[in-house]
Amino acid sequence: MSVTGLNSLEKRAAFSLASVFGLRMLGLFMILPVFAIYGTHLEGYSPVWLGLAIGAYGLTQALLQIPMGLLSDKFGRKPVILFGLVIFMIGSIVAAMSTSIYGVILGRAIQGMGAIASAILALAADLTREEQRPKVMATIGMFIGVSFMIAMVLGPIVAGYAGLSGLFWFIVILTIFAMVMIQFMVPNSVNKAPRGDNVALPQKLLSLVGNAQLARLNFGVFALHMAMTACFVVIPRLLVELNFPLAQHWQLYLPVLLGSFFVMLPFMIIGMKKQIENKMFSIIVLLLTISLFLLWFVGHNFWALAGVMFGFFVAFNYLEATMPAFLSRIAPAGLKGTAMGMYSSSQFFGAFLGGALGGIIESVFPEQDVFLVMAIVALLWFVVTLTMKPLKKSKSYSFAFNLKDESDIEEMAEKIINMPGVYEATLVFEEAVAYLKVDEKKVDLDKIKALLAG
Repeated sequence: MSVTGLNSLEKRAAFSLASVFGLRMLGLFMILPVFAIYGTHLEGYSPVWLGLAIGAYGLTQALLQIPMGLLSDKFGRKPVILFGLVIFMIGSIVAAMSTSIYGVILGRAIQGMGAIASAILALAADLTREEQRPKVMATIGMFIGVSFMIAMVLGPIVAGYAGLSGLFWFIVILTIFAMVMIQFMVPNSVNKAPRGDNVALPQKLLSLVGNAQLARLNFGVFALHMAMTACFVVIPRLLVELNFPLAQHWQLYLPVLLGSFFVMLPFMIIGMKKQIENKMFSIIVLLLTISLFLLWFVGHNFWALAGVMFGFFVAFNYLEATMPAFLSRIAPAGLKGTAMGMYSSSQFFGAFLGGALGGIIESVFPEQDVFLVMAIVALLWFVVTLTMKPLKKSKSYSFAFNLKDESDIEEMAEKIINMPGVYEATLVFEEAVAYLKVDEKKVDLDKIKALLAG
């Protein structure tokens, strides 16, 4: 079978699963550019409750990301994904029918309980060959980025026509589309990818806690999403105060987000081609830090604010795109699913804390001090990036092996690890799977397969 491109099943899986993921994230993101304005009209409003409403989904997402992945192992990927989408839709309905800030917080928390990210990624792994899996995962990642851009533009437009309640009803419609796609467009899983590749294993979490490289990355995604969520507790209101009506905010977000996307691409290409990815990563985190400090200074000038937001989103888009790739290279062989579970939980917990902190800071200090606090967090992250170790060019593989006796595992692992181009080798007898991390230019995969086949 050719491994040079996606086959028809993999193309269908990539497009349909990426679309489902994108629709769901669109529903989560659309509130960001509008809630700081519309939330003030809700009964019980205060800056603290508003921040909690924006970030509430992150807490339940962070807590349930790993359990939902494990449930998909037991009850099947599609049933768990559909169940998660039903929960998400219920949360959207609760928020749509609420006239108080407390009801919206409850609805957002219920939305987050539909934590289907790990189940979708696991199904994507099940439906793809090892060699093609990175392309499918990259497609899903790209759709998440696109959904964020669409949400920032579409949110103000929909809210302008239908109000906050109408926005949540629109999210209900998007969720129904996603459920239809899961049922009728996403292929059924015939094979299962090795568990270590796709599902977080709780018994392995402690083994990753002491991994300094992963800890830096988890802190990074936590800080990035905390800053992004906290900023949108303040930015929409600043724009309105500058006589830029909410219904027109999309006219700023569209060029800023599209432009920042195209500007960040050369940085990614230069980093990879010149093999200075760590340095480029640190530079971009510094750009994020400077942008946040400048937001603190220029909040009362529209064009200055727009320019600094452009720099912020160049940094945000670059970091959002590169960190999952870093994760796949840092994660120990056989623990990619567990590493991804910790990473996703850190990301969503950051979103929750960003909303909560943004509201608390705004209730006590001038609203622009939110940017100052986030800038200090970003500066701490920049210092952390300076201690990152150089990344090895590597790719992960998992292969079935044929061994009758568990006592032979050590000998086979020793043979594989001593082969040219092999960085790590983890053999799991219970799964009959070998997890490898290799240098593609130096490794002889056919020789490894022959050895594993016995």
